[in-house]
Amino acid sequence: MPVVLGTIRRLALTPKLRAVTFAHRGFPGAGSPSAERLEAIPQSVICGFEWGIERRTLWEVERRLETMSPELRGFAYEGAAMAYTVRDAMAGGRGRRAGSKTRALLLGTGAPHIFLTYIGIGFAMARLPRPLWRDVLPDLAGSPYHPTMSWLAVDGYGFDRAYFHTRAVVDEQRVPRPYPWAGAPDYFPRAVDQGIGRALWFIHGALPDGVVAAVRGFPADRRADLWSGVGLAATFAGGCSAANLARIRAAAGEHADEVALGSVFAAKARTYAGFVPEHGRVATEVLTGLTVEDAVAVADATEVPSDASGPGGEPAYEVWRERIRSRIRSAPNVADAA
Repeated sequence: MPVVLGTIRRLALTPKLRAVTFAHRGFPGAGSPSAERLEAIPQSVICGFEWGIERRTLWEVERRLETMSPELRGFAYEGAAMAYTVRDAMAGGRGRRAGSKTRALLLGTGAPHIFLTYIGIGFAMARLPRPLWRDVLPDLAGSPYHPTMSWLAVDGYGFDRAYFHTRAVVDEQRVPRPYPWAGAPDYFPRAVDQGIGRALWFIHGALPDGVVAAVRGFPADRRADLWSGVGLAATFAGGCSAANLARIRAAAGEHADEVALGSVFAAKARTYAGFVPEHGRVATEVLTGLTVEDAVAVADATEVPSDASGPGGEPAYEVWRERIRSRIRSAPNVADAA
């Protein structure tokens, strides 16, 4: 019976691989030279989701995830985290409890991919009613980035909404309703915008003119967070030459430090997972003026306690982000930030 239930879940809930292709979604970046390469990322997420939603044991799911290439493995873990979050919700909202499948994954082989597995929780949130969100975040006591980086779940929610509801979120620029995530409802729309910024990278196929125009099309007060999402996606996902990355940073103007901030977090996430692709090294150097190692040193030197808060009540996550920005801004030469 468990095998049958798993098959039913897979057939009912797993998106089709074609459904995430840029052409199917009608994205302007469908004709980009990087489209096929970038499409491998959401397709890897779907593979992870399919394994997580169908397979009975965590052991089997983990073995499958570990067969993915190092560059795409974290994205497959995103999908598995999404699947387990949905399964926990279907089991009566046990996400916070010791029996949580999501918790077991994130504290197991998913631990090095914690930045991306948080995003996977956000993908699940985009498919669950808001009343169920209260229990989706597992207790990860002992994990060094919990709960500070749990805001990446909200980022993931924003990415998902932009990717699958592009007209409403990107074209019509509907502002998301606040939600008291981590007790900071006012920060919720900002974290959503960070995810939307990441999605713009995919929607426009990493083509600089499209990405820049899309960010500039949003109200001025939303652009900073959008730019940080662009910097994160450009560094983590790749798809853009060094020359075009330099164009993007120049086009960001006063928000160049936001692009650099996103790039620093991407370098940190890739390093923590144990694999930094060459495109990630190039992007980090172009967007921050730092080597990957120095960018990670900046992130580590500015990290804040999980209970820290900013003067305006900003969560520890934003306090950390501001410290990175300040380090980048204050360096006479960006490379001195490390």
